[in-house]
Amino acid sequence: MCRQPLGSPDVDVTSIARPVTGAASRFLSGAGLLLRGIGLYVRSPKLMLLGIVPALISSAVFLTAFAVLVWFVDDLAALVTPFADDWSATWRNLVRVVAGLAILGLGGLLGVVTFTAVTLVIGDPFYEAISERVEERLGGTPGAVDVPFWSSLRRSLADSVRLVALSTLVGIPLFLAGFIPVVGQIVVPVIGAAVGGWFLAVELVGAPFYRRGMRLPERRARLKADRPTALGFGVAVFLCFLIPLGAVLVMPAAVAGATLLARRSLGQPIQET
Repeated sequence: MCRQPLGSPDVDVTSIARPVTGAASRFLSGAGLLLRGIGLYVRSPKLMLLGIVPALISSAVFLTAFAVLVWFVDDLAALVTPFADDWSATWRNLVRVVAGLAILGLGGLLGVVTFTAVTLVIGDPFYEAISERVEERLGGTPGAVDVPFWSSLRRSLADSVRLVALSTLVGIPLFLAGFIPVVGQIVVPVIGAAVGGWFLAVELVGAPFYRRGMRLPERRARLKADRPTALGFGVAVFLCFLIPLGAVLVMPAAVAGATLLARRSLGQPIQET
């Protein structure tokens, strides 16, 4: 079966599956895809429990790393604010508290994105099975191609590294903006959640797109066509991942919800047949 390339002049990417509703409604609709993923989770507990195992392994590593970051955050805050060494104790402490919060915020953003990338690589067979099961319930996978396991794993790893690197580049300006009074403590966390949510959405839809022979640039373009929906889903997952043990429990459901998001972005049905 021939598949028309994304760059074909006959394909209007910006109009694919875009709902005729406002941005806020689409954002909430995207968050609702995670809830539907949780519903699928509840209905297939045996399969979904398998998806918890790789998430549990990754969580142990990343929680330990974040605990180490918290332990040394005061030293790191002093390291990045040498200009405050000669200030009065009050101002010096205030600046370093802000710096510490910025460091923890950057660590949280990179930690969530990296956790997702590592967990998807570790649990590739489990999450592939979950995604396939969801597609079967929705009528199958139109345009599916046969991708060897090792080839799929290499592509997934390469794309994950690219996304983590990009999130790092975006995270550095957010870290610096964290020093701005009020803005750094109110606006930056909101932007951070939106940025983290976007990267999570792009990361999590990898399996259903690979199944159709589509790589990172294509899935990014498809999600951009309905960015509010992708952001709604991604931000909901991001916030769940910040809850203790949330990443472990929600990861399989997030994979299921991401399959729904992928199908919606491709103009394919997301109602069970």
